[in-house]
Amino acid sequence: MATGTASPAVGFRSERGAILASLMLATGLIALDSTIIATAVLTITDSLGGFAMFPWLFSLYLLAQAVTVPIYGKLADMVGRKPVILFGIVAFALGSLLCGLATSMVALIVFRAIQGIGAGAIQPMTMVIAGDLYTLTERARVQGYLAGVWASSAVLGPLLGGVFADHLSWRWIFLINLPLCAVAGWMLVRHFTESAVRGTQRIDYLGAVLLTVGAGGLILALLEGGQAWAWTSPVSLVLFAGSLAVLVAFTVTQARSANPILPLWIFTRRVVIASSTVSLIVGAVVLGLTSYVPTFAQGVLGTSALIAGLTVGGLSLGWPLAATLSGKLYLRCGFRVTAVIGGALVTVGCATTLWIGPQAGVWQVAASCFLIGAGMGLVASPTLIAAQASAPWHERGVVTSANMFARSLGSAVGVAVFGAIVNAGIRNPDHPTAGELAHGIHLVFLAMLAMAVIMLIAAATMPGRADHHDSVADDRTTAT
Repeated sequence: MATGTASPAVGFRSERGAILASLMLATGLIALDSTIIATAVLTITDSLGGFAMFPWLFSLYLLAQAVTVPIYGKLADMVGRKPVILFGIVAFALGSLLCGLATSMVALIVFRAIQGIGAGAIQPMTMVIAGDLYTLTERARVQGYLAGVWASSAVLGPLLGGVFADHLSWRWIFLINLPLCAVAGWMLVRHFTESAVRGTQRIDYLGAVLLTVGAGGLILALLEGGQAWAWTSPVSLVLFAGSLAVLVAFTVTQARSANPILPLWIFTRRVVIASSTVSLIVGAVVLGLTSYVPTFAQGVLGTSALIAGLTVGGLSLGWPLAATLSGKLYLRCGFRVTAVIGGALVTVGCATTLWIGPQAGVWQVAASCFLIGAGMGLVASPTLIAAQASAPWHERGVVTSANMFARSLGSAVGVAVFGAIVNAGIRNPDHPTAGELAHGIHLVFLAMLAMAVIMLIAAATMPGRADHHDSVADDRTTAT
């Protein structure tokens, strides 16, 4: 057995490699399923009907994933990481099986929520386990791998979805997950061991319910506002007001709880606040790029769907390359310097999008995406690792889940803000003109630039170096 504190010279890298492979596989699965159905929507609705409901295939998956992340983070600090991630893999596989067998759009939407419940456990646990198992120096490389898998899978999703829908069956979009989940789960059962003492504290069930209802209602209002219902409709107003009231009640209960789901000290640590702010903006900007760059390329520049997908692929190329290099940079220069360089690259990349017009070349759009992706690789991983480095084992799950929850919330905010910006200038939403699209998406690019500036400011408040909590990998986690 090789403990997490083993030096690089100890000959158990193949076993930790098996765990890392399973984490990368699980990460790729949930990233793929966030986008893979985008190009199969028409095929699915031709089979099941319910075209008007198809946006819920995306919304409910993201919603279920987002609201469960903080709960899983707390559970991981109480009972360990392994049972949480294995539960997530099983839930994700069950949801995938049910989606593949769905006979109606309503059923498919519900089963997508089950997938999201599983994804909510997998997403933060991959980062937490990597933080437990690898030293700070090693994690410089490992987090680059995980970031690369996430970015590449999210962008490749629509392409694979189209292949399955055109040449096999749309059901294989979901059924293909079953053997992959089995492999990931088996590798973790076989190679991943925890020696952590299980907590005897009771779970804060009231806090969990209030957080789920409050955060769920708020994210739902952001995801569907201006689309499923008008922003000023009674539904929107009730959702916003009710969600905020429930979140206030949640805050009160957390202040009084002996074992809160989301401890309020999260909001008193500068590094956690800065890291979560960066993560929130990462979620918003990435969603803006992946949603509107392909639309711009097709609707304004007149490219094919394939070329449009390859254009935004510059993001998935720049991100993993920079994330891999970020480790060497923050080990040499510190977290703050690395994050500031990344934030500056994102800001410059967003600024270059303002010069993209109807006469722009595809290469120009791809170059901007690559530059933004490179900046993301330098700011996203170091800020997360800095937050993890500030926390001991029994707090690392909560800290990581706060970061992941912020990214999910950022995606929801991005949907709301960018959608409202684009739709405000379109007279006929069903048939927007190239000029209307160009103007609306140009405003989206401007909004992304403003967000990038906020990211840069948040990056400047990061600590310079890691503290003692992360000098070595945690000895509660082992590779067998």
